Amino acid sequence: MSVLPIIEIGHPALRARARDVGDEELATPELRRICDDLVETMRAASGAGLAAPQVDVPLRVFAVEVGDNPRYPYKPRLRRRVLVNPVVRPVGDEMYGSYEGCLSIPGLRGLLPRFAEVEVTYADPDGSEHCERFGGLSAGTMQHELDHLDGILFPDRVEDPTTLCTWEMFRAYRQDAWLESIEPLLLRFPGESSPGAAA
Repeated sequence: MSVLPIIEIGHPALRARARDVGDEELATPELRRICDDLVETMRAASGAGLAAPQVDVPLRVFAVEVGDNPRYPYKPRLRRRVLVNPVVRPVGDEMYGSYEGCLSIPGLRGLLPRFAEVEVTYADPDGSEHCERFGGLSAGTMQHELDHLDGILFPDRVEDPTTLCTWEMFRAYRQDAWLESIEPLLLRFPGESSPGAAA
């Protein structure tokens, strides 16, 4: 496994729609290598998720995982998954304000709307099909990573530009009030018990 360079905002690959992974590519050593490198890179950067376009690989693949993450101490646990050709659908109309950052936009955070619960269908790298529901901040993670596959970055969805701030200013002035505002959501969707378990 390798830690790959993460490209940053301004790189044209972040604005292109990634292509579907073909059936003939599933369960191949090449796809497995890409997926393993994606997980390794995400972990090295302390990310909650990482999409293939962020390492300049134009495939509809992303990885997620949240354990004891120093960047996101408030995020519920989410076991490791690598999602191939994911489709994310809202469950209901409820929205919440998600304060997000991005490994491809270092140091910046902003508030944007996300669906509170989603259903995600995807294949794993071996080609097995899955359908799962996610709520709260985990649902937000799924939506954020899917946006990367469509060439969308989180500032595109920020409705009030005055919410944009650095990590330091978020922690100093915004984090506590935001966490209080989403406390009911955190209680409803407390996360999974075994992060890091194989997908």
